[in-house]
Amino acid sequence: MTINLILEALVMLGAIAMGTRSGGVGVGLWGGLGTFVLVFVFREAPGSPPTDAVAIILAVVTTAALMQAAGGIDWMVAVAARVIEKRPRQITLIAPLTAFLFSVGAGTGNIIYPLLPVIYDVSYRNNIRPARPLSVTVVQSAIALAASPVSAAMAAMLTLTYVEPYNLGLGQILAITVPACVIGIVVTALVVNRMWPELDDDPDVQARIASGELAPPSSDDGESAASRLTFTSRGRASAVVFLLGVVAVVFFGIFPGLRPDVASGDGTAPVGMTTTIVLVMFTVGVLILLVGRPDVATVPDQSVFKAGMISAIALLGIAWLTATFISAHEAYIIDTIGGQVTQWPFMLALAVFLVAALTTSQSTATRTIVPIGLAAGMPAGLVTGLWVGGLGGIYTLPANGTQIAVANFDLTGTTKLGTKLVDHSFFVPMLILSVTTTAAGALIGVLLF
Repeated sequence: MTINLILEALVMLGAIAMGTRSGGVGVGLWGGLGTFVLVFVFREAPGSPPTDAVAIILAVVTTAALMQAAGGIDWMVAVAARVIEKRPRQITLIAPLTAFLFSVGAGTGNIIYPLLPVIYDVSYRNNIRPARPLSVTVVQSAIALAASPVSAAMAAMLTLTYVEPYNLGLGQILAITVPACVIGIVVTALVVNRMWPELDDDPDVQARIASGELAPPSSDDGESAASRLTFTSRGRASAVVFLLGVVAVVFFGIFPGLRPDVASGDGTAPVGMTTTIVLVMFTVGVLILLVGRPDVATVPDQSVFKAGMISAIALLGIAWLTATFISAHEAYIIDTIGGQVTQWPFMLALAVFLVAALTTSQSTATRTIVPIGLAAGMPAGLVTGLWVGGLGGIYTLPANGTQIAVANFDLTGTTKLGTKLVDHSFFVPMLILSVTTTAAGALIGVLLF
């Protein structure tokens, strides 16, 4: 190990740490500074910036924001809420699975925000401890984006694995991540459904009811939260068009023959998936303009757009930094770290978990750690399986917007943010989800690929 390698590693880790402290676009800016230091101070050749991933994010986020502006998210939330209300006694399982499907379809975990009061309302009306379905619904959104064809995390992963010599495309990734996520969610829901006291046995909740601060569950005969959710026909049409676009992306990924052949090297080859996703999303965006007629001026104000732009900037800086470092020391990584990771593969999942916990960004954790596993010679299928579970780490600390929102929505006080960083209501469900999804993903990845 050379002095340069140690110093450059400290620069990379320091930039990631400072970016984490800054948050948001600060992650990307500090990543860019770290890249500047590696190139201009240590004279390393700059790595390849993640232009493909950023292009996908920009196209998808713009189209998703158009759908949101047209009211498409409202329709999706209303549908999800009605599904949840149909089987109230199984809400701890039904709510997170429903939220998972819509997070996958929309490519963002932000869709769960409007569902939170619905989940609280249904669970409390049925005398079910709200913390159970609420906590599992929140933590599932961490891994759901690894199963979404149009998420920033998937864009980052696809540009890493769908190249020689790995050739792991969208269809193969989804074949690993989707069942792994479902297994993780189901196991977590079953375990969490037995955690914590029932409402009738919780002295804090009963004291609030006795004092009149909280109405008894059976006394609320008013309008349900789901019935108060509204949407327009244009919103419904916009959401349907967007979801059909997601389906089209999946089909183009699974069946390359559907893509036109273009000149490539000495022959021809199907149009690449990056180009395909961008073009499909732009086409979908135009269709949404026609059927949904959203106010285009409001698109930059949509929550999906803001979150997506932050992800793109963060990904650009931090991925460029890690690509520069890895390309400069690839031989050392393969010879040393590669042996350790190959011997103890779950170290990769732990590394993804820790970076996700520090940055609260699935795409950043993807571009930071996955290239190391691939460079070390790990099978791409195994790396994918370990990656999906490791993303659960973003809910390690109670500092995420959804965690704070849930604590405020839960009027019973059963969903807690805690006082000791890891004593919050999401920590144990998050650990269970991460471990089970990692184990399932690794097994499926090894068996299939």
